[in-house]
Amino acid sequence: MMAYNKPIPVPQGESDVYWQKAKQGELWLRYCNSCKEAYFFPTDICRAIPCNNPRDTDWVKASGKATLYTFAIVGYETGRAPHPGFEAPYVTAIVELEEGPTMPTNIVMDDPTPEKLQIGMPLEVVFEDITDEIALPKFKPV
Repeated sequence: MMAYNKPIPVPQGESDVYWQKAKQGELWLRYCNSCKEAYFFPTDICRAIPCNNPRDTDWVKASGKATLYTFAIVGYETGRAPHPGFEAPYVTAIVELEEGPTMPTNIVMDDPTPEKLQIGMPLEVVFEDITDEIALPKFKPV
């Protein structure tokens, strides 16, 4: 594993399952049994308003399928990344998961250009191992 020079997530008690499953190559979401909806970020409490029982939540395995909701190609014209450790250009995005929630992430692709990325395009999850404990979910075009 190469050295990872970017910020590293710090798992919290309520997100431990999320990070453990990501390390196993699976994307898991929280599901509110009261609202009957999956949601992201994995907190113990449903954020929907109103929610009759926001603490009645479980974990559900996501399909790993998504569509591109919005994106930005960082450093596309300059070739420079704004932060140390990042190589430009790279794609930061929000994807809409097949299960409904949106999720901030990165799109993994060679030589990203606006022509290669289209709002609504299908994506699938991939995982980047960054430490022995953490794998980051990212997405690639299908």
